[in-house]
Amino acid sequence: MGSGIAQVIAASGRHVSLHDAAPGAIDRGLAAMRKSLTRLDADVEGTLARVAPVDGLVPADLLVEAVVEDVAVKADIFRRADEIFPPEAILASNTSSIPITSLAAATARPDRVIGMHFFNPVPVLQLVEVIRGLDTSDETAEAIVALARDLGKTSAEANDFPGFVSNRILMPFINEAAYAVLEGVAEPEAIDTIAKLGFAHPMGPLALADLIGLDTCVAIMDVLHAGLGDQKYAPCPLLRQYVQAGRLGRKSGRGFYTYP
Repeated sequence: MGSGIAQVIAASGRHVSLHDAAPGAIDRGLAAMRKSLTRLDADVEGTLARVAPVDGLVPADLLVEAVVEDVAVKADIFRRADEIFPPEAILASNTSSIPITSLAAATARPDRVIGMHFFNPVPVLQLVEVIRGLDTSDETAEAIVALARDLGKTSAEANDFPGFVSNRILMPFINEAAYAVLEGVAEPEAIDTIAKLGFAHPMGPLALADLIGLDTCVAIMDVLHAGLGDQKYAPCPLLRQYVQAGRLGRKSGRGFYTYP
């Protein structure tokens, strides 16, 4: 997600500082950007020239955070960014589910904190879900909507509830598909075929879960369950078991399916 977001912003002519604390993540991200830009027949070298790998947070006009779905990790990034970014800078999160208000509380600029939720793969999918925290200003929201438009995206605004709109609907769908596997209703291939051909979805829910990452799906479901207090949002035991086994989806080579 981070490399995809960096790609679309750099492709718009803006300069991007790209940071990831995980060893090798920057190199993998740049390689993914090169592959994606080549596939899209875009300006590969010109776009990559506007992306500068950095060893830590550096001052900028906009932060777009896209780290693991862990509120403590995200809040720490927002706290540190608040200390070094200019007062007028906007701090945005690509979180899939964590309330924006909780991240804004880690800063002294809650009016300049907002959710900017892209969808994977970022260079292809057109939607950006824009989420206002309790104190997000109209000016901040308007700036992010305008940026999304400049990036060739369509924005849709949501209020600050766990999961917002997209994952409050999507995750129970994926969860129920996992239950269908657990209970022996059908094999993953049959479930995904029914979703693709019967519902006209471009990808079945289990293949989509593998793309998102099963650990991320579980983390989002945990946020929904805790935040909304309804048992229907509790992750399917099979999802937890796969995560415990290291079967995280595409990124680990195996989830509901096996990947080369």
